[in-house]
Amino acid sequence: MTKFAIVGCGHIAKKHAEAIDKAEGAELMAVCDTIPENMEYYIEKYGVEGYQSLTTLLEQDDLDVINICTPSGYHANIAIAAANAKKHVVVEKPIALTIEDTEAIIEACKRNNVKLSVVHPNRFRPAIMELNKVLTEGKTGTVSHANATVRWNRNQEYYDQAPWRGTKSLDGGVLMNQAIHNLDLLLWTMGDVEEVYSMAATRLRNIEAEDVSTGLVRFKNGALGVIEAATTIYPSNFEESLAIFGEKATIKIGGKTANYIQHWDVEGMDDESVNQIIEQVKADPFGKPGHQCIIEDMVQAIKEDREPIVTGEDGKKALQLVLALYKSADTQKAVKISEVSEREDI
Repeated sequence: MTKFAIVGCGHIAKKHAEAIDKAEGAELMAVCDTIPENMEYYIEKYGVEGYQSLTTLLEQDDLDVINICTPSGYHANIAIAAANAKKHVVVEKPIALTIEDTEAIIEACKRNNVKLSVVHPNRFRPAIMELNKVLTEGKTGTVSHANATVRWNRNQEYYDQAPWRGTKSLDGGVLMNQAIHNLDLLLWTMGDVEEVYSMAATRLRNIEAEDVSTGLVRFKNGALGVIEAATTIYPSNFEESLAIFGEKATIKIGGKTANYIQHWDVEGMDDESVNQIIEQVKADPFGKPGHQCIIEDMVQAIKEDREPIVTGEDGKKALQLVLALYKSADTQKAVKISEVSEREDI
């Protein structure tokens, strides 16, 4: 069994614990948090050890993987410490808040010969996997453009739950926190970005970072993209979608969390084949939980000595896109991804 520990016992840690508990070949052994009360649920439910000290946790020889579920601004120090202790690393999105920290995490994992996986679980959604299959097989022809949209609600009470929420130093705004999963899907399906132009605002929420953002993207393959992200939608989450417009295909994945095929028109596919795909997705729109897929992939990556499906470099690309959008909004100029250096932050 591959033995896991969770660092940071906030909201997202429950998903990690459930995923480890259900994942084949994985076992949750310990949790770590500076606040003892935060660990009580995990200790009681899963019968694991609780540690207030990260140093003490990392001294445990029987731990293989550290799952980092702390506020984003703390990811780098914990990930580097885990790697230096020869533990594999699963880190929640975003991988970090700066390119400098991200590269330090990647370098530490390489230097210590440990695996690094970033939690972008939406790639494992059945609808997204069907879309990626069509793109991989070249059935869309030349893609002209794509749209990535996140229209969600995060009310003031959400941000008031903890003092770090919505801050630039520990969290970021809608792009860094909510929409980064959608941006990872955009990159995964469309390829690397060349240049962006963006505008952002803080319209309704009393936070330091942005609650609404719009952006234009030019991909390295010449295709264009439109990004819209907001946590200001009244009164609740409205939609998350990814739409691809190609020479031979028009496809839109949508719903409140981009789980359903809302439009599927691909040259050469008859109605029966299209309806079969749509119905298959509708019957099981969420599929195996994405966090569980990430955990099981890490187990296999260790066994097979290969890179995880979602790598540190993948996490870096999503972060670079967010930082480029931030820089463009700040400077009111188009920004090339290459301009987002290791010294850029939010």
